[in-house]
Amino acid sequence: MKRIDVLYLGNVQGVGFRFTAEDLAKKYSLKGWVKNLADSRVQVVAEGEEEKLSIFLAELSREMSSHIREEKVSWEPGTGEFKKFQIRF
Repeated sequence: MKRIDVLYLGNVQGVGFRFTAEDLAKKYSLKGWVKNLADSRVQVVAEGEEEKLSIFLAELSREMSSHIREEKVSWEPGTGEFKKFQIRF
């Protein structure tokens, strides 16, 4: 199991980004969270199989490409701390 911590920059708030991330994460049985940050970025932390995480990242980038200016992805070992994927406020 792997973990990704991703920061998205651009016009990523108020455009359905979190709901799209949540839908895709659930589609691939990923666990973790997504939230808007005070500085207008969106952060995603997700855990699951490496292949599913890669597909999730590619699909999210494709679906939200017109809103993303930059994404910073960090890969880490999974911790198993999450029970589901959710939107954090």
